[in-house]
Amino acid sequence: MPTDFLFDGPEDARVTLLLAHGAGAPMDSAAMTATAKALAGAGFRVARFEFGYMAARRTGTRKPPPRAETVMPEFVAAIDDLGPTNGPLIIGGKSMGGRVASMVADAEFAAGRIAGLLCLGYPFHPPGRPQQLRTAHLIKLKTPTLICQGTRDEFGDRTEVGEYGLNDEIELFWLEDGDHDLKPRKAISGFAAAQHLAAVAGKVREWVGRVAA
Repeated sequence: MPTDFLFDGPEDARVTLLLAHGAGAPMDSAAMTATAKALAGAGFRVARFEFGYMAARRTGTRKPPPRAETVMPEFVAAIDDLGPTNGPLIIGGKSMGGRVASMVADAEFAAGRIAGLLCLGYPFHPPGRPQQLRTAHLIKLKTPTLICQGTRDEFGDRTEVGEYGLNDEIELFWLEDGDHDLKPRKAISGFAAAQHLAAVAGKVREWVGRVAA
C-alpha cells in the first residue's frame, strides 16, 4: 500500500526532511505539526508519514505500537514512495519515529539515498527503566546525526545521555528544561515552546548546511 504523506514547506526546497511520528501520537499531532511548521519556516520541505498500525487507528482498528524492528521496512518503503527529491534527503522523526529511522540510517546512507538523520526527542530508554538502553546501534552509527533533546526528557536526560559514549557522528542539541516533546515549563525556565521550536529549526538549518552542503 502506498505511503500517505503530509507535506509542509516549499516544494522546490533544496533539502527534504522525511519524518515519522512517535509511538502514541499520529503524524498530525499537535507536537508533530508545530515541529513541521517550524522546520518548513526554516526553508525545508517536510514530509510526514505514519506507520501502518497508526494509520489503521484512523479506521477504528486500535493496535498497540509494535516493536521498532518490525516497522523498519515501512520506513524504507516511505523513502521509496517519496521518490526523487530536489537535493539531499534527511530522515528521522519524533521519539520512536526517530529511533526507527536510526535503525535503517546506515544502510540508506551507505547506499547514497540519505544525507543524515534527525531525531527529535530520542527514546534512549523507557521512562523509569534507565537500564533498558536503546543505544547499542548508536555507538557505531556512521550516518551524520543530530539529536534534539530536552534536558529533562524522561526517556534520557542530559546527565544520563552524557554517559552513553555515543558515536562522534552524533551531535546533541539540548533544549533547556524541555520534556520529551521538547516543551519547557515557562514559569521555571523562562522559555516558551515556540522559542524552543525556533531554536530547533535554526539548529537543523545550521547542521544541514554542514552535513549536506
